[in-house]
Amino acid sequence: PFSADPDARMYRTGDLARWLPDGNVEYLGRNDFQVKIRGFRIELGEIEARLADCEGVRESIVLAREVDGGDKRLVAYCLADDTLDIGALRERLSTRLPDYMVPSAFVRIAAWPLTPNGKLDRNALPSPDGEAYGRREYEAPRGRIETAMAAVWADLLKVGRVGRHDNFFELGGHSLIAIAMVARLRGQGMHADIRDLFTASTLSAFAASVRAEAEALQVPPNLIPEGAARILPDMLPLVSLSQEEIDLIAGRVDGGVANVQDVYRLSPLQEGILFHRMLDRKGDLYQIAFMLNFADRARLDGFLLAMQGVIDRHDALRTCFVWEGLAHPVQVVLRRARFAHAPLLPQGDRSLREQLIAHHDAAVFRMDLGRAPLLRCVYAQDPVSGEWLMCFAYHHLVVDHASIEAVIEETAAIAQGRASELPQPIPFRNHIWQTTLRTDTDAHDAFFGTMLADIDQPTAPFGLLEMNASHARVVEARRPLPEALSASLKRSAREQGVSVATLMHVAWAMVLSRATGMSRVVFGTVLFGRMGASSDPGRALGLFINTLPLRVDVAGLGIGEALRATHGLLSELMRHEHASLAMAQRCSGLEATVPLFTSILNYRHSSEGVGFGDGISIEGIALGERTNYPLAISIDDLGSGFEIDLQTHSSVDPEVVGDYFLAALSGIVDALAADPAVPASSIDVMPVAESRRILEFWNATSRDYPSALCVHALFESQVERTPDAIALQAGDDRLSYADLNRRANRLAHRLIALGVGPERMVAVCMERSTEMVVALLAVLKAGGAYVPLDPSYPDDRLAYMLGDCAPVAVLARGPLAERIAGMRDGGIPLVDPAMEASLPANDDNPATTVGPSNLAYMIYTSGSTG
Repeated sequence: PFSADPDARMYRTGDLARWLPDGNVEYLGRNDFQVKIRGFRIELGEIEARLADCEGVRESIVLAREVDGGDKRLVAYCLADDTLDIGALRERLSTRLPDYMVPSAFVRIAAWPLTPNGKLDRNALPSPDGEAYGRREYEAPRGRIETAMAAVWADLLKVGRVGRHDNFFELGGHSLIAIAMVARLRGQGMHADIRDLFTASTLSAFAASVRAEAEALQVPPNLIPEGAARILPDMLPLVSLSQEEIDLIAGRVDGGVANVQDVYRLSPLQEGILFHRMLDRKGDLYQIAFMLNFADRARLDGFLLAMQGVIDRHDALRTCFVWEGLAHPVQVVLRRARFAHAPLLPQGDRSLREQLIAHHDAAVFRMDLGRAPLLRCVYAQDPVSGEWLMCFAYHHLVVDHASIEAVIEETAAIAQGRASELPQPIPFRNHIWQTTLRTDTDAHDAFFGTMLADIDQPTAPFGLLEMNASHARVVEARRPLPEALSASLKRSAREQGVSVATLMHVAWAMVLSRATGMSRVVFGTVLFGRMGASSDPGRALGLFINTLPLRVDVAGLGIGEALRATHGLLSELMRHEHASLAMAQRCSGLEATVPLFTSILNYRHSSEGVGFGDGISIEGIALGERTNYPLAISIDDLGSGFEIDLQTHSSVDPEVVGDYFLAALSGIVDALAADPAVPASSIDVMPVAESRRILEFWNATSRDYPSALCVHALFESQVERTPDAIALQAGDDRLSYADLNRRANRLAHRLIALGVGPERMVAVCMERSTEMVVALLAVLKAGGAYVPLDPSYPDDRLAYMLGDCAPVAVLARGPLAERIAGMRDGGIPLVDPAMEASLPANDDNPATTVGPSNLAYMIYTSGSTG
């Protein structure tokens, strides 16, 4: 069962499926399998393949075993002698596998235990003892924080005692255990930042970061007493307001001063959203809706009651906004806010679903931001099916994608009678305190200045430089990624030691690079916003996300190196996840009025479905969700696969952009499989079908045409067919076919008089303009060949070209004519095309003997292209 034979490997997969509990093994194919441990899908075959490359390991098997109380851990059994260094083995694997795939324990086996039939007896494999885990030389924890943390680690990791030099990941920890660990530490008053664990993994190092955090100031308490007749400035520690401003606020909200629970500032992203809302005169880009179906009215009523219960639990859902008459906008938390819902009376011929959606159409409907909660719904009964349909709308100012999923889950729990199971809610004011009053602006400036200081032009793919101003100009396309590609992306990310999100960011950067012609691109990335939360991030509702710029350099790096560089930058960016976007943009070399980027990427973990129980279903989350950017890609990581959603300005086909993105992903996977050193800039992002459309369909040359005629003769034929049609435009200067032909004829006759004819050359030194086209066409009509003289060339280069080609005449005007005058041989005429074309002269088409085999032009190339 340990050979490389596919049948033997398939047998082992089946054996493992029988050994593990039902549903814990998922087949991926004939030669591979996975196990799921705490949500991670882990390929055991890949771990065993890495072990096979390690010196001293003859054979190995990796199992997911229950250890000390039922917690599943990865255990590697290695057939090896006593000289095998387990510590070195663990260190070697750590450089080749992500931390959650490094086995927690390594057990050295002298011989495999076999059944009477000669098969591996898994039940006889010994349980790992303390020596099997990654243990350093033991040194007892020091101080209160290390001691308390060691106890938490030992309990979660099931490893007995933990020393101050032990490494969290070497003891079997992984990201999900880390989240549980940080939550438990915070419950004991130790405010840990989970991000520090990835750079300070030993007990002593992580405890040092916790100690610094624990000494920080705590969130100031809410000082407004219930039943207060008036709110005073010193009752609001999270905002600075005058008494007049406070009284104004209290007079504008529902229920007056008695209903005000708290007042505080807006987060940076909330300020941006409110700014765009105030800027738009119609509709609201940040109002989002989704549809629900109910089998009967009783279930609908139960949902409405449960939703009110969720609103009563969370401050963010009882929040409204006030800004008129204030120096700065504020958000006001009400003590009580009633969920607004109403039946809809269907009218007209449109379907009921269309009418419900139209009621909350974000292009027209605008929620009153001064009335909480910023949640609305309308519903009606389908006369055919008898079921009830509901359109549920919410505003992005109060909840993000993760929060609305939590709202749905809590509503389902309350509706199902499981309200007692819900955790204590976390006030959104904690987040506001951390992001607005404890932000390190100097660190933000330094980080974004380093990233963006040399960016002096915007990244505007497909020419999309202006931000969206209307819903009518947005088109959308949504598609799932092919299963095979999804599996390859996960495998490639693991092999490179980066996240799949990093791979997606690099692929998007490659698309932008090709769409802009720029080797360094900047785009917005949507950050989760909860990594540095001062309290349990999984229990808080509100708008935590933030959009910040990410710079990716495509040129000069191998694809593997580009992935690692981007992964490192994304990790750094997390420490600045609540910086102001406006501040970040000011750190670039662009003027304030020019956008730094016009596209964003949102990588998010999404649920494949939230169950309400029988009789209630959700058609889709975020129906009609929009951004203010003309190009936005959202990637939903569903666990089992990925879906991408593209929204573009109507001038760009989102399906084509999606094809580019998938081609970039496939190109990255193929390049990594071949050689991670392959230059990222060499990976093609153009799909085969699009390439054929551009190079073959649009460039079809099979049509018959008068190949015996020169181009100027074909032009003269077009003049006869459409003399009044516009042939040429440069700025405000426009020429019809007849005008262009007449001006070119006059100049051509002048050139013929100077001796221009077949195989005779005319130098042309002109900026791009209508006169330049007149000049080139006139040379061809005269039967000669033109020689372009690039005005950007230095004088000695131009003088050499003039002397080498010996032109019959030189066409130039204005300052360029003055510049050329001193370089040419005195006998070469200098002609001003504009002046000659404006003089009364022969307007007829010149008659020449020139044919298709004669010289049309001669170009002096640069040294590199020559």
